[in-house]
Amino acid sequence: MKFMKLPLPTAVIVSILLLPVVLLAGPDNKNVGTRAFNFLKIETSARPVAMGGAYTAVADDEASIFYNPSGYAGFETRRISFGYVNNIFEMQTGYVAFIQPLSYRADKAFSIYLSYLNYGDFTRTNNLGEDIGTFSGSDILFGAGYAMKVGPQMQFGGALKLIYEKIEDYSSHGFAVDLGARYDLTDERTRLGFAIQNLGTQLSGFTEGADKDPLPLRFRAGASHIPKGLPFMVAFDGILPTDNDIYFAIGAETVELRPLFLRLGWNSFGSDNYETGASNDWMSGFSAGAGFEFSRFQISYAVSPQADLGTSHRITLNGGF
Repeated sequence: MKFMKLPLPTAVIVSILLLPVVLLAGPDNKNVGTRAFNFLKIETSARPVAMGGAYTAVADDEASIFYNPSGYAGFETRRISFGYVNNIFEMQTGYVAFIQPLSYRADKAFSIYLSYLNYGDFTRTNNLGEDIGTFSGSDILFGAGYAMKVGPQMQFGGALKLIYEKIEDYSSHGFAVDLGARYDLTDERTRLGFAIQNLGTQLSGFTEGADKDPLPLRFRAGASHIPKGLPFMVAFDGILPTDNDIYFAIGAETVELRPLFLRLGWNSFGSDNYETGASNDWMSGFSAGAGFEFSRFQISYAVSPQADLGTSHRITLNGGF
């Protein structure tokens, strides 16, 4: 068996990037349900979701804003992206994003984006359990990021995120930082990626004097590869949330059917957390989708079943001008 050898500097970089995942992983995590702004964990863009979330090393389109902010460093034209998610329990979320290259060499770029989540209406009851009306909640996230290439193979990126959450008349706000890196191997078919998401703090609780909770910090490391002679790309991610156990994602995307792209994915988080003993449990963790290019745009769709909890649908429109 022939193993791929990495130059020493690359091996050192990859080892450093993977270190937090190795150190923080554990068989059980006692921090489940202890984080603020949990909407930050909702996957937004259709292409990564269709690939099971295995996108950290892929990171080559507008979705990199949310998964690995280094990925858009090489964009040569302005890009826009719109996304909409019809989630379980009638929750709805969406976003709009803009990316602007900053140099003629296409080695630096700036991004801004805005996303929202609407929880829908909930029934309000009194202490006797009587229905006395409804209430609602929502979340808003504003982000600004920067990405740059460092040589022909390495790129880095980061983003600052301002967070606001409201439930009825109570609100909270905070901020977070995302960091990411992507390394393209010289075979031009293999990539490595790493990202840190939601490194920040809750600045105010929902009530005066309330404790401030940590954010849902996540570490992601992944690899993608286009096997020689095959018409598809495969990707693998290891994701470590600090409020849950480590999980893994596997995805695939066709690369030779343009303008059509077919995608399939699976992640262990869904299979571990969505199963309820029902006959459709086998679908938990799987996802699928497709993309279609037209002119300078691509429209993508993803479906992700979550057993008896329901099914989420995502649609994304990306384009350049």
